[in-house]
Amino acid sequence: MKIISRYLLKDVIVNVLLITLALIAMFSFFNLIQELESLGKGNYGIGKVLLFVLLSAPGHIYDVMPVAVLIGCMVSLGQFARNSELVVLRVSGVSVLNIAILLLKVGLVFTIVTFLVGELITPFSEKAARRMRIKATDSVIAQDFRSGLWVKDGNSFVNVEDVLPDATLLNIHIYEFDKKFKLQTISNAKNGQFENDAWHLNSVSETYFDKDTTRTEQSASAEWHSLIRPELLNVLLVLPERMSAWNLYSYINHLSLNKQKTTRYEVAIWGKLIYPLACLVMVILALPFGFIQQRGTGASGKILVGIMLGVAYQILNRVFVHLGLLNDWSPLFSAITPTILFLMAGLTMLYYVERR
Repeated sequence: MKIISRYLLKDVIVNVLLITLALIAMFSFFNLIQELESLGKGNYGIGKVLLFVLLSAPGHIYDVMPVAVLIGCMVSLGQFARNSELVVLRVSGVSVLNIAILLLKVGLVFTIVTFLVGELITPFSEKAARRMRIKATDSVIAQDFRSGLWVKDGNSFVNVEDVLPDATLLNIHIYEFDKKFKLQTISNAKNGQFENDAWHLNSVSETYFDKDTTRTEQSASAEWHSLIRPELLNVLLVLPERMSAWNLYSYINHLSLNKQKTTRYEVAIWGKLIYPLACLVMVILALPFGFIQQRGTGASGKILVGIMLGVAYQILNRVFVHLGLLNDWSPLFSAITPTILFLMAGLTMLYYVERR
């Protein structure tokens, strides 16, 4: 049984890795084509374009791993079926369940790899890529409003017109209210950098609103203590799905403390925990295809079916995220439903194959 295990696992792992490399190469090529449109802006030369594509690769690994596991398992099982090896294994007393347990070991390995890449590599590589690109093209981080970024910070509302890639804030406006939401002060600063657990503001102007009068004070610099941290600004550089679970958790806490809606980020953090498990689900989904039409479909057909199922899974994931946000569904329900549906489909097909 050990020889059979090594033989099966080696073939499946090799195929999964080859499919992963092919998918990463394809998506990196698309990235390269897209980035060539910005070639020549500022000092964004071909070297930095290639660096941007390279730093984006870990994100592609995270995205394609479940699809690669699905296609790799389907191709391996298809090869075993064409060579009648699956028939020999079953006649020798190796059941579909035994084969499933062996392949689930492969799925577990790639589940761990996917989680580690998504947690430890992708957030940093994506942030580095975006910062490098923005700095090279002499840009600033884009905001959703013409007036810049707006953040609620305790009893204050903070407006930052621009955020640089190194988390330097430009043209800061702080509107501080009392508990009854009566305006107390307006502080304006030319820029600010985060040092020693506080923001150091430069060229500061503070306007105080008393009962009957207002007064304005000017200072070259001032210290601003805020719940806002540079790591919270990562949300401007990196999509929530690309952030680490810890950063998402910190940002959710920040929004909760300021009584702001957190659903978008709660869905993302649940997705970070559930998405790697899709590798195990894809193994179960691939198993029946090794026993259905064993000689009727070649490797190209298996790859095509695998790609279609993988694309369907990704689309379903995105659809449930947006439906959950629109209908205010539970974040866990929005994140886990596509995986559960594919798991049920795989188990149902596997049940009928076992009954044959």
